[in-house]
Amino acid sequence: MIEFEVKAPVPPERVDALRAMLGPPRRVEEHEDAYYAHPCRDFAATDEALRLSRRGGRADLTYKGPRLDARTKARREIVLPVADERAAQALVEALGFRPSLVVRKRRSLHEAQGFEVALDEVPPLGHFVEVERQLPEGSDRAAAEREAMALLASWGLVHTERRSYLEMLLEARQ
Repeated sequence: MIEFEVKAPVPPERVDALRAMLGPPRRVEEHEDAYYAHPCRDFAATDEALRLSRRGGRADLTYKGPRLDARTKARREIVLPVADERAAQALVEALGFRPSLVVRKRRSLHEAQGFEVALDEVPPLGHFVEVERQLPEGSDRAAAEREAMALLASWGLVHTERRSYLEMLLEARQ
């Protein structure tokens, strides 16, 4: 599957208005995403990621492949539910992966026009909205992009952010 996603920063003065437009969330989750560095290749150079995520009482091991285009965050994604989080962490580290950075966020989940919409608060970066849809490989990503951009524009959000939270936090540390 392809994770199709467009992300936009939400200016502080627009957060409450966006919450009102989205209505009550389906659920609110606290996320903790532990990212790992590959032992033999530079994930920053190959535009890949491996993370162990904790959210809502469950854990997942996720591989994210390189982005597929220059405007969105569409990429191949493989998600493995993890029954034993500590064993998964031990396995990843035994294979030579090293902890890189932990990203924490508070996520309110909504739906709009066939998209999952996440309103994220990511300290210290601020608020972002992610408009996401799972697409079968080979799907028309251009149509999904047009729909996502129109949805963001309807909320007054015209600037998108292609960098991941991990990338932004790493850049902020430098």
